[in-house]
Amino acid sequence: MFMNTTEKLLAPPEYPASQAPQHVTKLVRPTPWQKATQLAFLRFEKKDLREAERFWIDFGLLTVSRSAEQLVMRGAGTEPAILVATKAEQSRFVGSAFVVPGDTDFARLERESQAKPLAASRIPGGGRGVALQDPDGNDLWLIADWGSVPALPTRPPLHGEMNVLGDIRRVNRTVRSAIEPALVGRLGHFVYQTNNFAAMAEWYMRHIGIIPTDVQYLEDGSPIVTFFRLDLGDLPADHHTFVLASALEPRYEHSAWEVIDLDALGQGQQIMHTRGHEHFWGIGRHLLGSQLFDYWKDADGFDFEHYTDGDVFTADHETRYVPFTTGSIWAWGDDAPREIFPAKSLGLVWRALKLIRQGRMSFAKLRLIGKTLDTPARPWL
Repeated sequence: MFMNTTEKLLAPPEYPASQAPQHVTKLVRPTPWQKATQLAFLRFEKKDLREAERFWIDFGLLTVSRSAEQLVMRGAGTEPAILVATKAEQSRFVGSAFVVPGDTDFARLERESQAKPLAASRIPGGGRGVALQDPDGNDLWLIADWGSVPALPTRPPLHGEMNVLGDIRRVNRTVRSAIEPALVGRLGHFVYQTNNFAAMAEWYMRHIGIIPTDVQYLEDGSPIVTFFRLDLGDLPADHHTFVLASALEPRYEHSAWEVIDLDALGQGQQIMHTRGHEHFWGIGRHLLGSQLFDYWKDADGFDFEHYTDGDVFTADHETRYVPFTTGSIWAWGDDAPREIFPAKSLGLVWRALKLIRQGRMSFAKLRLIGKTLDTPARPWL
């Protein structure tokens, strides 16, 4: 019985692209027009900026500026902003901003991608750039010559003195981490769901030069989720900065914000609970990317993740292809909330039929997705 359970605990195989099963459809990476060097900030519209600010402060962000119409937040790093929210009648995700090299051909982007020039006054921290719209209608800002601010002081990470089996590093000293918000150092990544997967993947690879790190595929070999990292050459880049997931309707899924260590993650959780915020999932560890995570919902239902200890890769790391299973989302921790997966409803059926009529979904693929999502992530529980 123990051996059978152990076998079930094994993670799904991860095939280098050169060794992927023959039936797997590989993502073809187009020649990029430019290569982004950093995810700068995310943009939202919010119906209640004060409530949004309250959540983000408790979450570990810091207010840069606030007016009746706009809220700008930063982290402890040198970025002048990592989140920008503007006042609106309805709350929604607007888009993202990436930093690109100074020699980026903005004129080409205006000519061939209908980009619009950005006034420096619109960019927190200044600089120059353009605004584009991706195939789903989300804004993408590409910014060059972005400014910086002095980094804020942070405590040293505590994991450097962890006592582990066979390696004692902390003697005659204790661990006492402060009960305080988990100070966010930087914006790490965001996840977006789309019903236009191929076009969105190609568009982002072309416009910001991202590299597929892990591609998850269905039984028929078709990609359903891709974790993209920045192409920084020999410099290590986060396992993923942008994640694209195939779904029946387009939407922001979540964003992730890096904190100093596991103790910050845990103490931050206490603060968020105390301040009355809605906990979603965690603490646990993801499988692809390996991050320790803790998820929270803001007042509008948007998901925000604290994370620490993620994988990094250089540009020469070969893309991996991984079978998609519900269990591949996390390595340990509580079961993933059912809300992560689409709830069966008449509305869901209607959206699926609409995509089938448009030729963007097939009954066969719909059955494969349904079969995968109906398979228990932890069948031994």
